[in-house]
Amino acid sequence: QVQLVESAGGLVQAGGSLRLSCTAVSGRAFTRHGMGWFRQAPGKERESVAAINWSASSTAYADSVKGRFTISRDNAKNTVNLQMNSLKPEDTAVYYCAARYSQDSIALLRSTEYSYWGQGTQVTVSA
Repeated sequence: QVQLVESAGGLVQAGGSLRLSCTAVSGRAFTRHGMGWFRQAPGKERESVAAINWSASSTAYADSVKGRFTISRDNAKNTVNLQMNSLKPEDTAVYYCAARYSQDSIALLRSTEYSYWGQGTQVTVSA
């Protein structure tokens, strides 16, 4: 069991930046987990945003955020981050971090691969 705690999201204007963090506060060693960020907008299905493998040697991004978002992790601090730049109103959603117990060399964007989820944090981008 892994407990994930996300930082607060926020309200930002279009074109602005926001950084989300997620900390694993309990459970198995953080370094044994691949991590991902997902989001869900009102009335829409949850979608993948970004993923990173346990060693940070592999990352993956949804096409909609490539070049704007960057996922990173600090294994010493049990934290995964999502730096979001050039935000758009369509990025408005509840953002979730998730963990999968794996030491694969590849980062996976499939939400079904993830067993542990944070509580979600709201990100709102105004036009």
